[in-house]
Amino acid sequence: MGSAEARRATRHPPARLHPPARLRRSARLVAPTVALLAAAALAACSAGPTPTPSVLASPEASGPASPSPDPTLTAPATPSAPPVPMQQAGAPSTIATGLVSPWSVVRLPDGGVLVSERDTARIVEVGGDGSLRTVGDVPGVAPSGEGGLLGLAHRPTDGTDPAYLYAMFTAVDDNRIVRMPLSGGPGSYALGPPHDVLTGIAKAGNHNGGRLAFGPDGFLYATTGDAGVREASQDPASLSGKILRMTPEGAPAPGNPFGNQVWSLGHRNVQGIGWDASGGMWASEFGQNTWDELNRITRGGNYGWPVVEGIAGDGRFSDPVLQWPTSEASPSGLAIVGDTVFLAALRGERIWAVSPATGGPDASGTAPTPASWFPGEFGRIRDVVPGPGDELWFLTNNTDGRGSPGPDDDRLLRVPLAPVS
Repeated sequence: MGSAEARRATRHPPARLHPPARLRRSARLVAPTVALLAAAALAACSAGPTPTPSVLASPEASGPASPSPDPTLTAPATPSAPPVPMQQAGAPSTIATGLVSPWSVVRLPDGGVLVSERDTARIVEVGGDGSLRTVGDVPGVAPSGEGGLLGLAHRPTDGTDPAYLYAMFTAVDDNRIVRMPLSGGPGSYALGPPHDVLTGIAKAGNHNGGRLAFGPDGFLYATTGDAGVREASQDPASLSGKILRMTPEGAPAPGNPFGNQVWSLGHRNVQGIGWDASGGMWASEFGQNTWDELNRITRGGNYGWPVVEGIAGDGRFSDPVLQWPTSEASPSGLAIVGDTVFLAALRGERIWAVSPATGGPDASGTAPTPASWFPGEFGRIRDVVPGPGDELWFLTNNTDGRGSPGPDDDRLLRVPLAPVS
């Protein structure tokens, strides 16, 4: 079976609740299938490679200490008012143009904005006037196919610890995570030399995962693809086809279910992760030829790949909350603003807005409702992040070899949001 997004079949088997629809450049809303959250269960399997990861042996001089273990994974403090679903409050506007195969955007506490470019291995600063400035090239990146410089993450600090920028990228022999000292401020950022955090993650021409984020528990989360070895996703000893959870130095985080960096398994190619106001973790996942998924992630949860895809009703696995035909999604980045989960869709060329995030059928009896934003208007969309105030920022991805770039591509854009009244 073809595994790259570009080779996905355009025909789908009969849908569970509605027939798959071909991509249309229209503003119609496509309702994906909704499922109740299934209980997570582990499937015993030992197939697939078992790479030996290498972690940062010791923190760099004056490096920050790892977070204290939190066996209950305490959620963030309860907000003063419950989060509410968000809606568009105006038309999108452009922040910056001229990016090349951009993959990840991070907003820094001082207002700075950094973007990774997959194929150039550059980290670019986006100025307040939309100007682009190269902060640095990440050494060791070997772009090929879907691999290259992928996710970025900035570790939150209290101002006393050194600031680090984390990056996940494809190297000659593997996928790896590094961290680089970040100095300066808007208009003057500079990167120090990279230090390996976690190496030995299997690589391939596709299915490299690549998203990084620090969770509300202070630990670093990373997504990995199956790298074309499907069986590895079910092997808890393999780092492939997983969501990983680790200390800032790359060691397994306390409380992980298998004693290594693996947090959840049975994934094909997760490229988006985020947390809602209750501390619940969400992930967007590329399917094969049939279903793309939005999942709620739990400790040790098994999400079924390659045994099942989409909503299967198999008690061994956790069903997705929502599923889409691959022509309507191919989801990458994920962001949560208020009580709405936003997914960036590549092949679907739109943003999916799913509300509510913190309710859902298991809590309130209300099924999450998806809405299609900007179908076909901006082409492929790679990443979404919360902007300042009530804004959503999103990153197009039409220069990655699979899109049809316009004269300003690729772009970073913003759309204002407002609570649903």
